[in-house]
Amino acid sequence: MIIGITGYYASGKDTVAHYLTKKGFYSFSLSDEIRSEAQKKKIKVTRNNLIQLGNELREKFGPSILAERVLNKLKPHQDYIITSIRNPAEVQVLASDPAFVFISVTADRKKRFELLQQRAREEDPKTFEEFVEKEKLEESSDPHKQQLDKCNKLAKITIKNDGTLEELYTKVDKLILDLNKKYRQRPSWDDYFLKISQEVAQRATCDRGKAGCVVVRDKRILCTGYVGSPIGMPHCDEIGHQLKTVIHEDGSSSQHCMRTIHAEQNAICQAAREGISLKGATLYCRMEPCTVCARMISNCGIVRVVCDKKYQKAQETRELFVMAKIKLEVRHDVVDSYAKK
Repeated sequence: MIIGITGYYASGKDTVAHYLTKKGFYSFSLSDEIRSEAQKKKIKVTRNNLIQLGNELREKFGPSILAERVLNKLKPHQDYIITSIRNPAEVQVLASDPAFVFISVTADRKKRFELLQQRAREEDPKTFEEFVEKEKLEESSDPHKQQLDKCNKLAKITIKNDGTLEELYTKVDKLILDLNKKYRQRPSWDDYFLKISQEVAQRATCDRGKAGCVVVRDKRILCTGYVGSPIGMPHCDEIGHQLKTVIHEDGSSSQHCMRTIHAEQNAICQAAREGISLKGATLYCRMEPCTVCARMISNCGIVRVVCDKKYQKAQETRELFVMAKIKLEVRHDVVDSYAKK
């Protein structure tokens, strides 16, 4: 989950962010990207300097540059809180991730000024009039500058900071519970094992096909396999590929690496080596198996194959599985890009 926070001066957005870090969220601030740039340029880090430098970065690299830099730092399957979002283009870039949720933290202007006086930072405005003037700097009509007013309108969720600190925390707790119900749906068993097969694929040693395989029975993993050379032999990643042109029944041709063993074959070999029966099991893999793998799958008693994508030369495999009464399920109606190489 990625929670983005916007809000006016002293609205409590940093307080919310700090509270979420205690709950395990990793915190990023778009302002930190500006601070980093200020340090490189040896510019004193003040609020006014950061506003000016941020505007310069947006002018030079585009209004979404700060969000783009932060988004590139995020890793999958982790929770993040992102603050200092002050431009609609930043919201648009972050919203390209389906896990992104954008919220606004609001508070009455007089209350925000009171909170500002309590924290008593050196660069904070000292009078209410100065506070109002500084706030106007964050409502520019220039698309390359801060547009907090427009960002607030884009937020689909608003947290009103109109009570005590404990009441604010209670609102945040309720928000997280609601978001968990909406966004944290448990994956199906098929999605779960397909995802594991993708992780297994990271061990593959042929960059033409980073494929992995998992064989499961009764929701328990029996064996795994990935594309690689036979034990004791050099890998493609070390000495290159051993390519051979294969002519297919329809007259078309494609190149295959003859050095490696397919993920499905490796998984079945591992099971045989350890004396593990695969009878009645389900095999999860990247794309529809080749005919050699299909025959091995049939002979070892696997009854179901779930793959992520199609393979354009899999017609013979499909016919074989029909005859062998092996259930074949393809999750996405897309031909695997590797199959075209």
